[in-house]
Amino acid sequence: MALEFDEIDRRLLAELQRDGTLSVDQLSEKVSLSRNACWRRVKRLEEDGVITGRVALVDADKLGLGLSVFILIRTSNHDPDWLQKFRAAVTGFPEITGVYRMSGDLDYVLRARVADVKAYDRLYQRLIAKVALSDVSASFVMEEIKETTVVPVELR
Repeated sequence: MALEFDEIDRRLLAELQRDGTLSVDQLSEKVSLSRNACWRRVKRLEEDGVITGRVALVDADKLGLGLSVFILIRTSNHDPDWLQKFRAAVTGFPEITGVYRMSGDLDYVLRARVADVKAYDRLYQRLIAKVALSDVSASFVMEEIKETTVVPVELR
């Protein structure tokens, strides 16, 4: 169930998504709200689980992780034991940055960041050693046209 947000809540969320390091004073200035009212709203958004954390975004290329990979997985096994083993495997690899259970032809799509194709192959070998998969293929990102963590918060 979606929570109700007014325009000020949405502006707070938009500003914090742009820059999570803003102080309460800076944030209150940007949304034209008193410091205390701003602080209370941010605390409520945190307590309601709308704001789930604050992070620093890093440039993967500068860390030597210039290759984005989408790993496409089909499996013939869907029992609870297999799923538990799969979850443990994919959540245990730091290179895997996203895991999605899908509808349609694919069962799972994984997003990973690695240095190069050889590093992807090492990840692939480690993954299939941990869990049985029916079909695995990969697509390598040639160009990132848009990559964002921002969730749209504009009024509906």
